[in-house]
This record gives sequence, C-alpha cells and structure tokens, in this order.
Amino acid sequence: MITNLGITLAAVLLLMALCWRVSVSLRDVSFIDAIWAYGMVYAVAIAAALNGGPAGPAGWILLGLTSLWGLRLGTHLITRWRRLGRDPRYERILGHAMEKQGMSFAKAAWWRAFGMQGPLLWGVSLPAQAGVLADAGGPLPGWGLIGVALALIGIAFETIGDAQLEAFRANPAMKGKVLDTGLWRYTRHPNYFGDFTTWWGIFIVGIAAGAPWWTVVGPLFLSFTLTRWSGAPMLEHSLKKHRPGYEDYIRRTSGFFPLPPKRP
Repeated sequence: MITNLGITLAAVLLLMALCWRVSVSLRDVSFIDAIWAYGMVYAVAIAAALNGGPAGPAGWILLGLTSLWGLRLGTHLITRWRRLGRDPRYERILGHAMEKQGMSFAKAAWWRAFGMQGPLLWGVSLPAQAGVLADAGGPLPGWGLIGVALALIGIAFETIGDAQLEAFRANPAMKGKVLDTGLWRYTRHPNYFGDFTTWWGIFIVGIAAGAPWWTVVGPLFLSFTLTRWSGAPMLEHSLKKHRPGYEDYIRRTSGFFPLPPKRP
C-alpha cells in the first residue's frame, strides 16, 4: 500500500506541474480550486487502477462517492472561474509573494498554489485511496453504510448551498446584500460544512474497506483548513470589510454546524 500511495502522490504532483505550466501561460492560478476537486478523483482513480480496479462493493462505493463529490464541485468551480475570471484571494496571495518576497509569478504560482496544494489534496483523499487499495472484495460492513449516508448528505448539502448562492448572486437586486435564506439561514458556510461531512463519511467507508486508522489525518486536516485556516476565516475576513450587514449575520447565524438562527 505504501508503494502504491507513493505512486499516487507522484501522479498528483505531475498533474499539478502540468496545471502550473498552464497557469504561468495564463498568469492566473484561480482554477486551482477546481483542480483540488478533480485532483482527488484523479488520485483515487489511480489508486483503483493500481489495485486492478475496485475489488468489491466498498471500493466501488469509495470511487463513486469521490467521483460524485469531485466532478460536481470541480465542474461548478471551473464554470464559475470561466464566468468571473481571476479570484481576488489568489491575486492577493501571489501579489504579496511577488512584492514582499521578490518571487516571480511562476515561482509564486508554484509555491503558493500548485506545489503546496498537490500534497494537501493527496493527504485529504488518503482514506479513499487507502480504502480502495485495501479492499479485499468482501461486502461492506453494515456500519460502513453510516459513512455512505454521511457522504451523500454532505454532497447534497454542498450542492444545494452552491445552487442557492449562485441564484442569489445572479439576482441584481441582491447586490451588496447578505444571503441569509435557505441553508445559509442555519450556517454561514453550508458549502464548507458539506465538504466536511462528505470526507468524514468517506473516511468511515474507507475504514470499513480496510484502510488504516492513520488515514484520519485526511479529514482532520480538511476540518482544520475549513474552520481555522484558509476556508471560513479567510473568506469572513474579507466579507466583514466589504459586505454591510455581515457582522449582524455573524451574530445571529452559526459559523459552521447548522443550527437555528439566534433571536435578535
């Protein structure tokens, strides 16, 4: 398994190197978010191929859940990038590296985007990769269905949240306002909560398929980055500055886990 996981890591880094070359030609790294989602599908598919294809139901479920999540999210993000263009977050990150640290665009694009995110997406997807590689072909244990249910709930939650946000942004009357209806009434980040739930569900299925317990580093790291690092904190830092009413939205709405809104 360790050898095969090393091969999937090398394959992910190769994918990132190719995408990095494209970003240098475009002078834009904003599509990295879509590659994050597609890259996890790619890593798990490579693992499945190294195993000669999924050996049984658990392997097929892991490949299916990862593909359903990653292809949906990646297509959503690549479509948004093509419509909106450069992402201001990455403009700031690369601009700081170029201005303050003297990096060229190519160097900043690698070290601040593709070269960093490749190993991270590989690590997050470890439960699915290891589960596919460890699957011996037997039936999925009954408790593994809990993971399947969690992953499907997460995918549905994220998909609905993204659709609600797109509809809100497409309405000119909502410009400058805060989305606080639908799932966004119960959590400020339904898309991030969906990611969180999906990958904890996939971890449970991976363990049921035979993945080692240390693959828990994948969902643990994802949970950290969504709640404490580059997910919600970075987004909210910007929204509090540029979106009137967001501070009030924070006071009445759960930061991550869906909860009834607080009374004024």
